[in-house]
Amino acid sequence: MKKLACIALLALLPLAAQAEEGGVIQHVNTDISNTASLQRGAKYFANYCMGCHSAQYVRYNRLGADLGLTDTQLESYLMPTGGAKPFDTMVSAMPPADAEKWFGRAPPDLTLEARSRGTDWIYSYLKSFYADPKTATGANNLVLPNAAMPDVLWELQGVQQPVYRSEKGEDGSDRQVFDHFEQVSPGKLTPAQFDQVAYDITNFLSYTAEPIQLERRALGLKVIGFLILFFLFAFMLKREMWKKLH
Repeated sequence: MKKLACIALLALLPLAAQAEEGGVIQHVNTDISNTASLQRGAKYFANYCMGCHSAQYVRYNRLGADLGLTDTQLESYLMPTGGAKPFDTMVSAMPPADAEKWFGRAPPDLTLEARSRGTDWIYSYLKSFYADPKTATGANNLVLPNAAMPDVLWELQGVQQPVYRSEKGEDGSDRQVFDHFEQVSPGKLTPAQFDQVAYDITNFLSYTAEPIQLERRALGLKVIGFLILFFLFAFMLKREMWKKLH
């Protein structure tokens, strides 16, 4: 019973974490069969994320093959200048020592972030930065409070502030609950366009976490089809054998 209780508690931890994050987690349906979205997400990742983060388990040539990009396109839009080769992995140019000096810790590798955090978390995190003069970077995040990461997408999204509403707690006291974001200054993109940027980056990280997932799903359908066909043959054979016995 104790083991079952522990398993149930672990299953509820993501829900508890979402509640603690103030209900800012938004659901997103990623689709790595959308090659155009993956191409855009790869571009945004290379331009805005790879200054600090790596995707060290992804090679450029495999990325190009999956996303329909030539070596020339990889070199022009994704690969850093300075002698990078198509068979290299997507490693940040920032030395780990500098990262620890500036941010207090080395930024994590993001190859498997979608498997670790989930795509809903990533999508909501990218959209939940807000201005906070009390922090070293001048920005904070509702999904991951006091994160060392600066708001690198602020030029696209603009600057926003969270708006809270009062709610009665279980003990009868008032508490502040996140309601929505309010735009302080506009960015280069409209809110709908920035949502697409956040989606494309999330979709790309969903791809890096498991590039073979489309093949896995296709193979799964083939296996299910084989099992159904095998069951039909086995059932017909059983009926024929029992018919002779009777």
